[in-house]
Amino acid sequence: MTTSEAGACHTPESGPATGTGPHGYTKDKEQHLKRLRRIEGQIRGLQRMVDEDVYCIDILTQVSAGTKALQSFALQLLEEHLRHCVADAAVKGGEEVDAKVAEATAAIARLLRT
Repeated sequence: MTTSEAGACHTPESGPATGTGPHGYTKDKEQHLKRLRRIEGQIRGLQRMVDEDVYCIDILTQVSAGTKALQSFALQLLEEHLRHCVADAAVKGGEEVDAKVAEATAAIARLLRT
């Protein structure tokens, strides 16, 4: 299995019967993009704060807010992956479910390290 195959829930040709697309986040893609743009704005705000010599603690407070926003986004994406990709693999059974569970477990471990 290649890295791209392991990262995709489905190929476009074999998408789920629900028609939601190849990934669990597809149906909420616009909401996710809006959320990421908001986070991007927070990061740009941090750059501006440093440029304007804002007090260190105020910058750290905003760093914390940006970090929490990214963590929240990651958890939402993980939930969608579990509900869509892992659940689909569980229905199919076999080695695919083991691969998806291992993949999700590795993603959770990466999130916990941050």
